[in-house]
Amino acid sequence: MSVLLKWRVLVLVLVINSVAGCGYHLTSSSSQHLGGSQKIWVPFFTNESISPTAQTVLRRAFYEELHALRGLNPASSEGNADLVMKTRIVSYSSKAVSYSAVDQAMQYSLSLAVELEIRKKGETTPLWKGQLHGEKQYPASTNLALQRNSEEQALDAAARVIAHKFITALEESY
Repeated sequence: MSVLLKWRVLVLVLVINSVAGCGYHLTSSSSQHLGGSQKIWVPFFTNESISPTAQTVLRRAFYEELHALRGLNPASSEGNADLVMKTRIVSYSSKAVSYSAVDQAMQYSLSLAVELEIRKKGETTPLWKGQLHGEKQYPASTNLALQRNSEEQALDAAARVIAHKFITALEESY
């Protein structure tokens, strides 16, 4: 073998070793906190907002996203859960963000802030605790039924944004 070929092989081996040992990994494959065989309890949110439906929409979004993204199943009660959440809706607001030339609202923005905490069963120290915010814009309508439907869809989208942020924050916290 020539000296040039030996150097090329040596450099290639060094590059492969440095890339293989860099520590990068997929969050879904290495999560210590969220495992597919675990059961989670998400209670109804303490609701300090003006929305009577926000707690139900958020709870459903958390169960669906945790199951779809991490394979967690809902527990039948807090006592049967491996993971327990403590939740509180801090604020809910909907305000006009754009107007037409005749000063009529064209688009609204729904904003939702939530405090969350998750613990493993029997532990006092939380795995993650913090506040998350979700926002979604929706079109204005002169038809009240269409307006309300758009607001409900925006609430569902904002709840899913918060659920995704929660899963990401939990997995990045260790």
